[in-house]
Amino acid sequence: MAPRWFQDGRLHLGLGIEDTFVPQSRPGERAIDEYELTEHYERFADDFALAAGVGAELLRWGVPWYRVAPEPGRWEWEWTDRAVDAQLNAGLRPVIDLLHYGTPLWLEAQFANADYPHHVEEYAARFGERYGDRVFDYTPVNEPVIHALFSGEYGYWPPYLTGASGFASIAANLARGFVRSQRALADRIGDAAAFVHVDAAMSFIGDDTAPEHREEAERLRHQVHLVEDLVTGRVDAAHPLLDRIAPAIPDVELQWFRDNAVQPDVMGVNYYPRHSTELFEPGVHHGGGFADPRPSVDRGAEGLREALESFAARYGAPVMVTETCVTGSVAERIAWLDESLALVQRMRDDGAPVVGYTWWPLFDMYEWTWRHSANPRADHLLTMGLHDLVESADGLLRVANPVADRYREHSRRLAALAAS
Repeated sequence: MAPRWFQDGRLHLGLGIEDTFVPQSRPGERAIDEYELTEHYERFADDFALAAGVGAELLRWGVPWYRVAPEPGRWEWEWTDRAVDAQLNAGLRPVIDLLHYGTPLWLEAQFANADYPHHVEEYAARFGERYGDRVFDYTPVNEPVIHALFSGEYGYWPPYLTGASGFASIAANLARGFVRSQRALADRIGDAAAFVHVDAAMSFIGDDTAPEHREEAERLRHQVHLVEDLVTGRVDAAHPLLDRIAPAIPDVELQWFRDNAVQPDVMGVNYYPRHSTELFEPGVHHGGGFADPRPSVDRGAEGLREALESFAARYGAPVMVTETCVTGSVAERIAWLDESLALVQRMRDDGAPVVGYTWWPLFDMYEWTWRHSANPRADHLLTMGLHDLVESADGLLRVANPVADRYREHSRRLAALAAS
């Protein structure tokens, strides 16, 4: 049997298309669907051609669950059918973000709904039945820590829970659905299925000089891993968050997680050098998130190294960079692409099990703050991509910038190395 892509000794290059879906809204908010904002629904085939054209092999790409399941028991796959076929026809290997935020509009209380794990399991099963003969790589939940923070601690996204207890409640239900989704996919696809678990590499510094923040910083450091620890069966009597999560996850359920643990074939790490490290300052208190952000510290390549090493050691799986970029000028983006890829290659040379690298995103996106604004989308543009989004009379044009050229150069260089 031929080795699977993450076992073949190569470094695999990927790209992502921003796929945040938060379709619910309330007064003062707008529903957010990045595929609508970026016109990906209309331009998907051209977008996939762009990804293949710069030499990407993998494409992290999400499914709009709320559109696929517009009503309980009704499934609409027509657009997803065309999009999946277009990716494969472009020569890309999809890594499916089954859940990249957002639930169907009819699911009351969203991630806090007691039946959420059942509904997301059914969604996974239906997807596996329909596409499992040709799509093999899956991320059951993208960034569960961000889900749980934004929906459970910061009260920023539905169902708007707050505090550490809100985080634990959402994290527990996400983990239940995560396990059930992965098992449903594995049952339908079999040994060909591969699971890329993905979470955000959040770190917190400054509590050494600001002791009033020490307890909160420690809680946050452990929370970063809570969902992945649950789904992989690592939460036991010695877990540092056990007392905090007890109301949301009783002992009998912790045993269920241990008995039904699912593991990553690859552990994905999302790292943004300018945002992934948050700073605690003496005498200054922030709630976190977009509403009340802590200042961030750019730790550059060293922060990325620490994140990859810590996730590999914690979960015992090969790792890949599943999201990274800087929001800035073309020169700044090229500098980070070069620096971060060079780091990954040095780590591989030293024997680290780093199997992939993903620049996120293929083209620019719109900041999530658009949801809480009345301004046009252009006011929320984030310059992150290999292609600029340019407003025109014909809609949003994708205009390649020099970051695309540099990415293509790296792809060709890696292909030549693999062939030598």
